[in-house]
Amino acid sequence: MLVNNDPLRNFRMLQGEINRLFERDVDESNGVISQWPLRVDIHEDADMIFLEADVPGVEQKDVKVHVENNLLTISGERRLEDEKKRDSYHRIERAYGCFSRTFQLGATADVGKIQASYKNGVLLISLPKLEESKPRSIEVQVQ
Repeated sequence: MLVNNDPLRNFRMLQGEINRLFERDVDESNGVISQWPLRVDIHEDADMIFLEADVPGVEQKDVKVHVENNLLTISGERRLEDEKKRDSYHRIERAYGCFSRTFQLGATADVGKIQASYKNGVLLISLPKLEESKPRSIEVQVQ
């Protein structure tokens, strides 16, 4: 019986493990390592702050939005559709498992009026600004 001797095999396995480690995201607020990174866009207008998160392949029921102590946390899980057939896959590159990301809300957000909607794999969180934090013009009086 012939055995293929690959002296670099262990190094390649180690490199693969290191790559997988750096593909994960660490939530700075609580040190939790997510299985896959939750990417977001944050933008605002005069009245609202908007946070859009890509959660492709995640069902709406598997996405949670939680606000506590001025921290907004988005968490959930993306599951492999048929776990029993996992052994039949030749390659699995898309990340599966739990994810979580926490954002510190500024003093301008009205946390009592936050809304979340989900469409086509995108979670949209709308954070209304407090009335006193909205920009306003002050008229200068001429004397």
